[in-house]
Amino acid sequence: MAWFRSKEPKIPAWQLKEKQKEELEVYMDVRKAQTEWERARMLFEEAEGEEQIDYAIYMLEAAERKYQMNLRVAKRIGLNRAQLPVHLRVEA
Repeated sequence: MAWFRSKEPKIPAWQLKEKQKEELEVYMDVRKAQTEWERARMLFEEAEGEEQIDYAIYMLEAAERKYQMNLRVAKRIGLNRAQLPVHLRVEA
């Protein structure tokens, strides 16, 4: 009953593999940016003195922007952590 199958076009295997590779790269970029943001937040909390605080604020703002940019990219490609293979998922 071939007529009963889905009407969606089949994606070639090489395109599917490239899409999965891109999703994994974006996911890893998001995780890395999240880690950098958390590290910058800790630096800010431990900063002492005017220069350290100014530097920590600069690093925190930059890390937040980088994290937000990566989240936007993930949202744009429709990335969903549940779609990743179990061994690649990192729990937040």
